[in-house]
Amino acid sequence: CIVSFVCLVAYHIFFMLFVWSYWKTIFTLPMNPSKEFHLSYSDKESLEREPRGESQQEVLRRAAKDLPIYTRTMSGAIRYCDRCHLVKPDRCHHCSVCDKCILKMDHHCPWVNNCVGFSNYKFFLLFLAYSLLYCLFIAATDLQYFIKFWTNGLPDTQAKFHIMFLFFAAAMFSVSLSSLFGYHCWLVSKNKSTLEVFRAPIFRHRTDKNGFSLGFSKNLRQVFGDEKKYWLLPVFSSLGDGCSFPTCLVNQDPEQASTPGGLNSTSKNENHLFPAKPLRDSQSHLLTDTPSWSETSAKAEKGKVGMSNPALTMENET
Repeated sequence: CIVSFVCLVAYHIFFMLFVWSYWKTIFTLPMNPSKEFHLSYSDKESLEREPRGESQQEVLRRAAKDLPIYTRTMSGAIRYCDRCHLVKPDRCHHCSVCDKCILKMDHHCPWVNNCVGFSNYKFFLLFLAYSLLYCLFIAATDLQYFIKFWTNGLPDTQAKFHIMFLFFAAAMFSVSLSSLFGYHCWLVSKNKSTLEVFRAPIFRHRTDKNGFSLGFSKNLRQVFGDEKKYWLLPVFSSLGDGCSFPTCLVNQDPEQASTPGGLNSTSKNENHLFPAKPLRDSQSHLLTDTPSWSETSAKAEKGKVGMSNPALTMENET
């Protein structure tokens, strides 16, 4: 009797958390870039008048000079969305399904009919975790009856086929969910999105697939926040505003003069972490105890060739 009561309570807890996180994943609207990233009316007119190329990039550079923008397109140009008419924040991408730019977009999920991004990525991760626990719990509690089914230990009624179907469905969903949940746990540990796995972010000086990674603990806190009491609940607790992110890379100002060969020179102050522009308190404190690069690693970075300075033609990403 006690075992049945415990199982009944555990079932309803898993079910409630599963439904709650699923609901939040579906109905939490994806966050879009703030108005600071949208071009003004005069900038839009200037951009439309100018021919594609260096002149358009000059307009975009003026518009983005006070914005915390540190990533570029593959050609090294300012990331601009010609459908939303905005300068894309770092880790922001345009969703072709939603037809809007999504902050820290991970992917568009047809199972929840929503974009998974900065505003609901924690909810999506908890949805995967609780749905996996829910399926595992059902498979575990149904296992003894499933064994009796094959050993003819169940009464000869139609209910035994329901038991078989329930076990197979729970077991198969458990396998698929465990692989998906494990993959996203790896993404969180590396501070990456699904899009960034397939296309590494390109910073001002070079491509770096681990440019946003601050270490396992800080990467985890970026998604789940500092208050551990909220980690397992589908309530928003992620750090930051979704528009700017701390990074492990050294500071380099692209507005400094480039070398004659078209290669960006390495910043003289190698020990400063960027973004150089201020982050919110919830973001910047992640960098307070980050050790500065050693002299050896700094010298190793000097030996690396920077990304070529492109012809600065505007390239739109989707």
